[in-house]
Amino acid sequence: MKSYQIHFIRHGACEETAKGQYVGTKDVSLSKDGIAELRKLDDEFDYPGTPVIFTSPLKRCLQTCEIIYPAIKPIVINELRECSFGEWEGRTAESLSNNEDFKKWLAGDTSVKPPKGESGADFTRRVCNIFQDIVDGLIKTGTTNCVIVTHGGVIMTLLSVYGLPQAKPFEWAMNDGCGFSLRVIPSLWMRDRVAEVYSKLPYQKNKDEDEYGYDDIVYFDKYDD
Repeated sequence: MKSYQIHFIRHGACEETAKGQYVGTKDVSLSKDGIAELRKLDDEFDYPGTPVIFTSPLKRCLQTCEIIYPAIKPIVINELRECSFGEWEGRTAESLSNNEDFKKWLAGDTSVKPPKGESGADFTRRVCNIFQDIVDGLIKTGTTNCVIVTHGGVIMTLLSVYGLPQAKPFEWAMNDGCGFSLRVIPSLWMRDRVAEVYSKLPYQKNKDEDEYGYDDIVYFDKYDD
């Protein structure tokens, strides 16, 4: 049965994130360490080959594409940007610790919206709508393989909604420059809107991507050594 491979890659590290700041849609660049780490990952591991790349419009994602896939011009999709944290962008959790709305937001209340920002419910709706459009487009055109370079929040949200095995968003956490590979089976997608998450990435050198299966996936970080 024909299937479709979708590979999510989180952008490289940024100085602001390393300082604990909420970045969101603030258009920051990769840090020097982030660039070096991406190049090291690309040298020591394998990223999946692909005929097409979709990416967030933010610089940190575009720079990640340039480092990992320099020969491919990515397709920029605005809806793949990170959640907008509004006036909380550039601030740390510590600096917001006395803010009642922030406490509710941090506890998972999706109705809470940062000032001039985006609620969790609106963010989830946005990224789910565009992901469904991407998957339906792959199936319609017969494009069996693509890479999506985007943000940690986007990837964790989408995998918690569509990924099998089922897991909460934080259980899909990943390091900078890393991500997950999904297998979409059209009949299962059309019926239940779900996709099998079959591997972390990047892959070990010289390992055939098709060798990966359920036994290879380690998706709960708390079980990692």
